[in-house]
Amino acid sequence: MEYTQEIRVLYADTDSYGVVWHGSYTKWFEAARVELVEMLGLDLDTLEKNNILFPVVEMNIRYKSSAKMNERIIIKTHITEVKPLSVTFEHKVYEKNSETLRVIAHTTIVAINSISGKMYRKMPDEILNKFLKAVN
Repeated sequence: MEYTQEIRVLYADTDSYGVVWHGSYTKWFEAARVELVEMLGLDLDTLEKNNILFPVVEMNIRYKSSAKMNERIIIKTHITEVKPLSVTFEHKVYEKNSETLRVIAHTTIVAINSISGKMYRKMPDEILNKFLKAVN
């Protein structure tokens, strides 16, 4: 399963060099992860009410080429790996018209109990199974 999002790069997304500021990518990746998780039928509000949170524990970003203001970019996100304790997402950012790869990133989340702050030894089966069905 893949989630695809199109974004227009705004002035606020760029740095003093006129290219996308590295922190803008992390916001876009979070939005894509949330959408993908909800596509799987996992409502984050309901999970939070049940004391389950999904913090990012690892992020690796490889910048291939610079995106610039007013570019239309496409972000493609899918799950690459599911383990009992974690889920890893891959994000690829392309310039829409030329399909030039701008960025490739991987983010890993874990499930924690929001009351204790401790990581689950194993994600609840209902959640884990939904992630497993989405692995590409």
